[in-house]
Amino acid sequence: MKLDELKPAQKSKTRTRVGRGIGSGLGKTSGRGHKGQKARSGGGVRRGFEGGQTPLYRRLPKRGFTNIHAKNYTEVTLTMLSKVKNEKVTAQTLLDEGIIGKINDGIVILGTGKLEKKVDVTAVRFTKSAKEKIEALGGKAEVI
Repeated sequence: MKLDELKPAQKSKTRTRVGRGIGSGLGKTSGRGHKGQKARSGGGVRRGFEGGQTPLYRRLPKRGFTNIHAKNYTEVTLTMLSKVKNEKVTAQTLLDEGIIGKINDGIVILGTGKLEKKVDVTAVRFTKSAKEKIEALGGKAEVI
């Protein structure tokens, strides 16, 4: 940086003050036009409002549904199981050790990853590969 290369700091743009006389260009109606809903204080319409015409979101057909009986299971992989300290594993022990955050409607054991030690697992459901890997090491896969 050299003295001859110095430039003054850019001025910050001042806020436009509306309704301050005819000469400003934004006097009288303050850029809102003449009368009407949008010219009023607090005026304007809500999102999706189409002037009283049935709005698009009510005209279109609704598709699909939400199954109120659907179960939400917490998925546990074999890699997560190998971090467990004790040999008997239940949903509660996994929660206490901080391996899962929530039990929901039970836990499901997935066959992803490798299991290094023998464990007796109690869960709602097991994948076929998970059950095989657990029993190959001499552990038990018990379904609740």
